[in-house]
Amino acid sequence: MSTSLVSPADFAPLRLRKDEDRRLRAGHLWVYSNEIEVAATPLRDFQPGQPVAIQASNGRALGTGYINPHALLCARLVSRDSEHPLGPSLLVHRLNVALSLRERLYHRPFYRLVYSEGDGLPGLIVDRYGELCVAQITTAGMERLKDDILAALQKVLKPAAVLWRNDSRMREMEGLERTVAEAAGEVPNAVTVEEDELRFQISPREGQKTGWFYDQRDNRARLDRYVAGRRVLDVCSYVGAWGIRAAARGARDVLCVDSSAAALAQATLNADLNGVGDRVRTQQGDAFETLKQLREARERFDVVIVDPPAFIKRRKDFKEGALAYRRLNEMAMQVLERDGLLISCSCSQLLSRDLLMQTLLQGARHLDRNLVILEQGHQGPDHPVLPAIPEMDYLKMLIARVLPA
Repeated sequence: MSTSLVSPADFAPLRLRKDEDRRLRAGHLWVYSNEIEVAATPLRDFQPGQPVAIQASNGRALGTGYINPHALLCARLVSRDSEHPLGPSLLVHRLNVALSLRERLYHRPFYRLVYSEGDGLPGLIVDRYGELCVAQITTAGMERLKDDILAALQKVLKPAAVLWRNDSRMREMEGLERTVAEAAGEVPNAVTVEEDELRFQISPREGQKTGWFYDQRDNRARLDRYVAGRRVLDVCSYVGAWGIRAAARGARDVLCVDSSAAALAQATLNADLNGVGDRVRTQQGDAFETLKQLREARERFDVVIVDPPAFIKRRKDFKEGALAYRRLNEMAMQVLERDGLLISCSCSQLLSRDLLMQTLLQGARHLDRNLVILEQGHQGPDHPVLPAIPEMDYLKMLIARVLPA
């Protein structure tokens, strides 16, 4: 349901406790439930997703946003400008600003158009696949604006179709159902993504996230100088983005490993689509078990790419997840040639870049090998980061040379 907000009078006041506005004034956008002055603005008086006018303890206006009284991350600031509060016109403006950046960065319409807080639209993700937009809403506040979001996308982009991929687990924390549904137009079962001169067919309805991982685009481009004539292993390959690029850049043999038979079938199709099917093989299996089998078979690779799903999604997962990163990378080193390259990635926001580097170092030393970091990467510029919210800078990529001791 759309709120169709037009003036500050439509927003209920949300008062913060003394000094709890400092983080917002420093550039942050989040308000936690323990920062709210509940004596003045009781949480029980609010509905999930309700638009609010956020105020300092003295009543000074900080801006407009929305609230979910049932969530620890309780409210999000969307606009600091009282003349342009959260509503339909602001959505159109923010989409135009986001589009202007992407059109400067990319020649073709394949990118993340909206990266939540990074584009001033907390709780909204939009990936663009040519004439198709795939959108994810993760908060109750944006869910209330669902109709307005669709209208804004149609006004700014005029896409042929829009798909809601509202199946993220984050929605459960907001008390929202997980669904996948057409929003407008006829959504195809498969679309083709263009990355440089390569093409990849993906499924917007059933693929991981929205079907593709635009955040790794620039990191995948770093492969080009390392793989010509090499034997490459792509672990957690999904539909083959890393491995197929390696083959297209001259790798003599590529093995893509993934637990999903459907993803590997798509990887095979994508290898053929790019004319490298004769050099790309697939093997279905658990990453840890497959690496163990390859080691026992004395298989060796010049380049091993490890791009797993997030092993650390919550703080309580940290110890076990950090150990999983250590094990996976150490096992990857065990199937490297004596002078091999390890490309290691982590999308776990809670695992810092320094800790990922330390994890690789520990694995190398345990195997009595030396580790040299050649390059470091992060998410691409279509995933912009607000410096006041370091949590947004989640993706890490290291290219390391692994040498005999």
